[in-house]
Amino acid sequence: MPPETGAAAGAVSAIDPGVWHRLDARMLLLLPLQEILKNLPFLAVLVLAGSGSGRGPLWGLIGLAVTLAAGTLRWFTTRYQIGVAQVQVRRGLFRRRTMTVPRDRIRTVDLTAHVLHRIVGLASITIGTGRTDRKEDRGLKLDGLSAQDASWIREELLHRRSAVAAPTATTSQAGPAATELARWQPRWIAYGPFTLSGAVTVLAVVGFGLEIVNEGHLRVNRLGPIHSIIEQLGSASPTLLALVALVAAVILIALASTLGYLLAFWNFRLIRQAGTLQVTRGLLTNRVISIDERRLRGIELSEPLLLRWVKGARCIAIATGLRVGRGAERGGSMLVPPAPERIAASVSAELLGSTGPVQAALLEHGPVARRRRFNRVLLVMAPVLVLLLILWGLGALPAWPWLAATGLLLLLLPVAWDRYRSLGHAVVGQCLVVRSGSLVRRRSMVLTEGIIGWNLHQSFFQRRARVVNLIATTAAGRQAYRLQDLTLPESIRVAEEACPGLLSPFLE
Repeated sequence: MPPETGAAAGAVSAIDPGVWHRLDARMLLLLPLQEILKNLPFLAVLVLAGSGSGRGPLWGLIGLAVTLAAGTLRWFTTRYQIGVAQVQVRRGLFRRRTMTVPRDRIRTVDLTAHVLHRIVGLASITIGTGRTDRKEDRGLKLDGLSAQDASWIREELLHRRSAVAAPTATTSQAGPAATELARWQPRWIAYGPFTLSGAVTVLAVVGFGLEIVNEGHLRVNRLGPIHSIIEQLGSASPTLLALVALVAAVILIALASTLGYLLAFWNFRLIRQAGTLQVTRGLLTNRVISIDERRLRGIELSEPLLLRWVKGARCIAIATGLRVGRGAERGGSMLVPPAPERIAASVSAELLGSTGPVQAALLEHGPVARRRRFNRVLLVMAPVLVLLLILWGLGALPAWPWLAATGLLLLLLPVAWDRYRSLGHAVVGQCLVVRSGSLVRRRSMVLTEGIIGWNLHQSFFQRRARVVNLIATTAAGRQAYRLQDLTLPESIRVAEEACPGLLSPFLE
């Protein structure tokens, strides 16, 4: 159940507009536990580092006490106020900070309830203003509201109702009926292994495990099961060992990716209601992301290489106020997770109001663009390959380095061809369509009304090849959408067709 469903079932919020409130008292149970879980690696290293002098448990207790005190102090030093014109949050003891967000600058409201929150009936709210993608500008966050208060705040800020009176009816009674655009289906699990999202998790776990082994001076090779495996593999050839390691890594990454997919997108729903897009998803952590459609400036269809092989794609919102620098999933701009391509395409067409930008054939970028993609590979790999061959001929290196370089070159040539084939552009109705990328192919469909400027960029090599990059600038999404290696007349034509009169006054 989404965190707001049970909370908003006709109850009236206890929040008084214009009055300073504390977080829910139940957070006194969770804050110390959250701090312990967050600092668990540090506490483990502290205990292991102190074990050499025999004071490991003492240092561990001191670290635990500081962690518990820090968690409890957060509750006593945090207050918030939901005003008519702004939202304010005060934090800190030695360094007092007051963060203020004008309500007319609010772009998104993200309601999240992880498993600990759900156990005690709490939730957190993140209010996004769309300032930047920097870590310190993630938005104003209230962690530790009752589910009822969090739901009321979300509805209040999202629908711009007057803050003088609390609602007396459920959302479904107060507004028009919702339209479901997409819903998670069990067969979508098959796309999980092809996202490769588990690679980071596996590397992090392995790195943390190696750090613990190193700090604790543990000899895992003496453990019974591991010792027997090492003995069995000791007589195997290096090629077989490499193959076993590769297969094991692929299996681990696939399992971790599938698990991460289930945790992130279980019970996914995309709902459209009263000019608002609402994304609900998550297994252990329920997350409700609300996007005002007035902030939507386009849609991006993202097709990573492995996902493209199995006819899958993702749908991402190009909207002001949504973070993209830390990833679409974490920033809240993902409208459809890895799913069948037709589902992502149909949602894109529904939100754009036309199938044209999604299905239109795109113009190719010509032979110069193709030549430049192959030249980049050859200019890097050919000198390296020649140098390795010379060193091998002189007896300074074995044969495998130049063989590996040759294999890499043969692998990169098809990638260069695919990068060229992915290039394309068109102006379809009120949309500028830009496609590029190979490892991650992106079809960005930007509404021309959201384009606020054009940049013409030309490198030294592009000047010699007489091509330019045309960059559409917008306040949404990635903020710059690049049409690569176009001739100057074609760049001017595209810019004038998309936004007449915006670029031509600046050309001689």
